[in-house]
Amino acid sequence: MVGSAIVRSLQNEPQVRVLTCDREELDLCRSEAVRAYFQQEKPEAVVFAAARVGGILANKNFPVEFLTDNLNAQLATITAAFESGVQRFLFLGSTCIYPRLARQPITEDQLLTGPLEETNEAYALAKICGLKLCQYYRREFGVTYHSVMPTNLYGPGDNYHLEHSHVLPALIRRIHQAKVNQERQVTIWGTGTPRREFLFVDDLANAIVHLLKLESPPDWVNVGSGKDNTILEIAQLICHELGFPGEIITDPSKPDGTPQKLTDIGLLKSTGWSPTVELKEGIQRTYASYLREIETGRLREI
Repeated sequence: MVGSAIVRSLQNEPQVRVLTCDREELDLCRSEAVRAYFQQEKPEAVVFAAARVGGILANKNFPVEFLTDNLNAQLATITAAFESGVQRFLFLGSTCIYPRLARQPITEDQLLTGPLEETNEAYALAKICGLKLCQYYRREFGVTYHSVMPTNLYGPGDNYHLEHSHVLPALIRRIHQAKVNQERQVTIWGTGTPRREFLFVDDLANAIVHLLKLESPPDWVNVGSGKDNTILEIAQLICHELGFPGEIITDPSKPDGTPQKLTDIGLLKSTGWSPTVELKEGIQRTYASYLREIETGRLREI
């Protein structure tokens, strides 16, 4: 999802030649293969958008894979990039790296000031390591290796697995199915009270291109909408946009995760970037893409 959005954004930069590589072509956990790729292609700049990601259930059930797969891919890619002479490397982290009870809205300086959220600790630890490694390369060798901390993302090309996907695509699929099956109600995980911030993926891509043009970007910077809603409010909005008239039932037996995770985007806005896609419009565009992906057999369910 993120990689495709970045490619779309870079299409507006005619002087840029984009190199892409999917997981079938290159396994980022195989360091020798990654080193060979970089030595052959010699890119001038790298955006690292690859990651093993998932929702609360996937993070809870597969912490070893979330930690080791991400660590291995990050270490192999950052090391190979530096060895091949890459001077510009932008690493994608996540706002889940911040403490579970971080002061709201979350500023960049709150990193490593408190315990992480237990349900995604393994993923967060891996992302923190990638972020710090980029910072250390920049400090020690003078290369411009920096990071972005995106909030919850959604948009075309998202993963719609009913158990392993993130909350917004999971809600879209669940509510769509309830509508198609003419059900009277739909159940959402948890109490519905946690607050979440969402960013349309093309806004993130535009922020990444913007940061790549800055001569001296921050070591890491939040990328978000600066607004949040409760999970229940998100579900209600999706029901309205999808035309599902049924009742929403909460399931408190399922985990809520972090109570609130709202980013302070003041640092990024001070460089001249702001989000442009409101949540209502983003859901409309995402649902239209979801229907196209079903029709063409390209819906991601992994």
